[in-house]
Amino acid sequence: MGHVERFEDLVAWQKGRELAVEIYRATGRGGLAGDFGLREQMQRSAVSVPSNIAEGFERGSAAEFHRSLSTAKGSCAELRTQLSIAHDVGYLISENFHPLMAKAEEVGRIVGGPRSAVGKQRSGRRPKP
Repeated sequence: MGHVERFEDLVAWQKGRELAVEIYRATGRGGLAGDFGLREQMQRSAVSVPSNIAEGFERGSAAEFHRSLSTAKGSCAELRTQLSIAHDVGYLISENFHPLMAKAEEVGRIVGGPRSAVGKQRSGRRPKP
């Protein structure tokens, strides 16, 4: 994974931030704008992804970073569930839903990479190049 000095340089953080911005835009219009509960939960889940990556990175230990990456990955799963519900109840039409879902899936996969690498470092195993 190379030496990274700032969390802002992590692709997982960058993509998570982009996803959060897209979720804020999507929840600010249509039916989602009027559904306070679902809108707020989606926003919280989306913001949790880059926030947890940043927090875990700054804590400076592999164990804390791994825990935070796990939380970020879990937040992506929460968001995918919320996106599905928003689509099911008609708040998101398919042409808006599918790109957001694809982005959330992509971010989850990207977060999984450093999570796996940090997990291997914690257990004393070397990550695969």
